[in-house]
Amino acid sequence: MLRMLYVPNFLIEDKLYMYAPSTPEVEKSNISLAKTVIVSSSKVLLEQPNVVTVDSETLMPVYFGEKAKQTQGRTPDSLMCVNPIERGVISDYDIAEAMLKNYMAEGFGNKILRPRIMATLPAGLTELQHHSLSNVIEGAGGRNVFIIESPLAVAFGLGIDFSTPKGTLIVDVGAGSTDIAVVSMGGIAVCESFKVASFDIDAQIIRYIRKEYNIEIGVLTAEQIKIKIGAAMKRPIEVAMVAKGQNVFTGLPESFEISAGEIYDAIIDTVDSICDSVRQVINKTDPDLVSDFSTDGLFLCGGGALLSGFDKKLSEYLGIPVNLLPDPAHSVVKGAAAALKNPDMLKNVDYRMRSIKELEIE
Repeated sequence: MLRMLYVPNFLIEDKLYMYAPSTPEVEKSNISLAKTVIVSSSKVLLEQPNVVTVDSETLMPVYFGEKAKQTQGRTPDSLMCVNPIERGVISDYDIAEAMLKNYMAEGFGNKILRPRIMATLPAGLTELQHHSLSNVIEGAGGRNVFIIESPLAVAFGLGIDFSTPKGTLIVDVGAGSTDIAVVSMGGIAVCESFKVASFDIDAQIIRYIRKEYNIEIGVLTAEQIKIKIGAAMKRPIEVAMVAKGQNVFTGLPESFEISAGEIYDAIIDTVDSICDSVRQVINKTDPDLVSDFSTDGLFLCGGGALLSGFDKKLSEYLGIPVNLLPDPAHSVVKGAAAALKNPDMLKNVDYRMRSIKELEIE
């Protein structure tokens, strides 16, 4: 998803909004896969994981989204699964374009031929990355692309008063990256993107089971284990589940029972790393801004925030309140929708949405 390019959130005008989150955006059943989501007002028209099954020789797409996801680890030699968006960046330009074209056709139907698109991007990207993104979106069928930074979009969704010099800390835990920003007076005061997120939690579960049980499991199984018994804090009552995998020595299928305590031990270092990333950003922030959110707390969003107990863990780690946003997987797109519905708010902070072509002219 060409690198060199962070995957955006797309927002379609005329009350049609579309986004492809920079970090796995998800519901409880899919905490780690980055998704493309198309919504109309508050109604979700399409929500699909960013995975494509392609022909191994021609690289032509065969399946998209959920159907492609179910083929992961199960394809014959003639097919292979591709994640055109890896850790928030475009890894395969052509497949990313084909995927978005498929999703836009499915989500919009015949309602809009070439929609105008608002892309919400992580702060700090270069104009070259913006241009590359524009090419992908326009190739997929978009007519025009406008840009707003993701932390600002979330801030708009929160209804923050940008006329006052007050700091707001926003933490977005996605599939491949954790984006952290301090927003003040309609701008980004401090921001960092860390390549540790929900994908890494899945990876730790896979490594632990291979090491302790000599059983290989796939990403889908690791994800289900995380959803059912994974937690950022130790559970007061122990629970366990039975899962299936492949014995690394015999190659035969094998069932095993694993407890929530074991999963906690497997993932806690990664959870602590995410928490420490937030601490690093706070350490770089002006003390006056820190004093603002030390009382009000930070705002937590992204699909990775759905890990059981993560908000409490983060609050305990940092010593400040943590506000888990409602529907955290869709906080960015809903914030961008709020910005589009209230253009006066953008004007009040001297923010002008510009198209890629306008940027190019300048």
